[in-house]
Amino acid sequence: MTASDQFTSTHSVVGEHADLVLHNGRLYTLDPAQPWAEAVAIRGGRFIAVGTFADLQHLIGPQTRQHDLQGAFCMPGLHDMHTHPDLALAPRYSDDLDVGIEDPTPEQLAAAIHAYADAHPGDGWIYGQYWVRYTFREDGLTPGREWLDSIMPDRPVALLDRMWGTMMVNSKALQLAGIDRHTADPRNGYMERDELSGEPNGLLIDGAYALIHAAMPPTPVAVLRRAYRDGVHFQSSRGVTATKYVHVCERRLDALKELDDAGELSVRVEAAISWQDDIFPVRRRWELLGGERHYYRSARLNANAVKFHFDGTVEPKSSYLMTPWAADSTWRGKLNLTPEHITDMVVDMDRRGLRVIAHCTGDGASDVFLDAVAEARRVNGDSGIRHQCAHSTLLHPGNLKRFKALNVIAEFSPAAWYPTPFASGARSGYGAERLKRIYDFKGVLAEGGLAVMGTDWPVASIDPWLALETMVTRQNPWNQEPDCFGEPITLEQALQVATLNGAHAMGLEHSTGSLEVGKCADLIVIDRDLFAQPARNYIHQTQVLLTFVDGRPVYDRLNAFADTALQAVWQGLPPVIE
Repeated sequence: MTASDQFTSTHSVVGEHADLVLHNGRLYTLDPAQPWAEAVAIRGGRFIAVGTFADLQHLIGPQTRQHDLQGAFCMPGLHDMHTHPDLALAPRYSDDLDVGIEDPTPEQLAAAIHAYADAHPGDGWIYGQYWVRYTFREDGLTPGREWLDSIMPDRPVALLDRMWGTMMVNSKALQLAGIDRHTADPRNGYMERDELSGEPNGLLIDGAYALIHAAMPPTPVAVLRRAYRDGVHFQSSRGVTATKYVHVCERRLDALKELDDAGELSVRVEAAISWQDDIFPVRRRWELLGGERHYYRSARLNANAVKFHFDGTVEPKSSYLMTPWAADSTWRGKLNLTPEHITDMVVDMDRRGLRVIAHCTGDGASDVFLDAVAEARRVNGDSGIRHQCAHSTLLHPGNLKRFKALNVIAEFSPAAWYPTPFASGARSGYGAERLKRIYDFKGVLAEGGLAVMGTDWPVASIDPWLALETMVTRQNPWNQEPDCFGEPITLEQALQVATLNGAHAMGLEHSTGSLEVGKCADLIVIDRDLFAQPARNYIHQTQVLLTFVDGRPVYDRLNAFADTALQAVWQGLPPVIE
């Protein structure tokens, strides 16, 4: 019998003593009734006592393992509510092109393409990442088919931009995908075209680049498994105990299930099935939504969510806004589905008990989404399903109170919510007035709404401590410049956003997210008191010493439980994956 077969149910035998007692710590519990504690007792993967060491003495028996925390700071595990290890790592493990520069110039991009072609001779695809529009603008160049043809005319080339909103391809790639001026734009994206001829110029926006992926070989499950494995390893080593992997297909679920079956899925995962072919083809979408998703269900893996792309991103100006992007234009961006489509499907998914995670970067997209949820509440009543507004980059001020009223999650995922050359260059298109209200954690929380954070790796760093610090400062952690994007929140608010709010966003608030009796023992031990110093250039340097899920260590930096029955899945230093 394996550990995964050790289920408990109503009449399972329960011992009177704790399996594990952690004591002599400074525990920040996120429980308003008892914010601080010094010890916890764990049995069967759950907390059976939280308080002082003296309070727990009666729970210590001859088989109880005791661990002295030596004054270390402890707290609930972190929740990353939007990330993509597969998109970040699978291209690397497939030996695809990785430029390896944060903001490459066109010259650096061209050099990387030539170097890859030299190292991989033949006529196969050159596929990879990244390029950014603003460096082309700075060099006075236009990205697209003609520029790529001048670099590599004889092999198909497809390159993603850093925001995953645009793919740049050459003529050979368009030819192999069967795309020409007669090819209609998909509803969930579009192709930029020559104004006179209508010929695609090699820039495919949002869901349109799935047409290119459909012409390429699919990513092998073995590569996806390795990508998720390393992503899970890193997240556990940085204190993440629960996460959402948004945009999955049957192959990605197969990879996650293989990790789960091997005992290496060391975080709780909610996987969201792609509603459309927004990034890659999903061959068995309807079978998954119809019930096949339950095949993958376990204590660690849940695929009861669906991911929609309602609009695009800022760099190609495809975010769908309430008002035109520029004063001299009527262009408001692109709504990738009709409002009727959105409303009908949100109502239907809500009725089926599926969480809708809706990519909404523009205030117009989130407005349409909230309208659709309001209709679902009218038709279905309160289903109990908390739908999720992903990214929430710009929110209309009038919608802040609707998150609480409609029980919708406001998820904030940065491209960076602090100033960097990339963020400043990409975000400049929004304009100064819109930038003032970017990533409005403070506004949603002030109205009593549920706000969570997602790293959105590979668009931004997967390190949750960087996200946590910059929620509190909204400033660049790598310098001392005073510039900031948006309004900061307090450390107490940020910690709730990253823990208990995340549990609510997964429907697990009764099971995890705080250190309370009856909840799963998901907690982390770190190397510093987060309240001891100002946040800037302090919180993001946090090192995680131990990560527990279900009362067992899944990450053990210093090998504290080595050579015991509680040996962790992952030990030693975190892997380098960024």
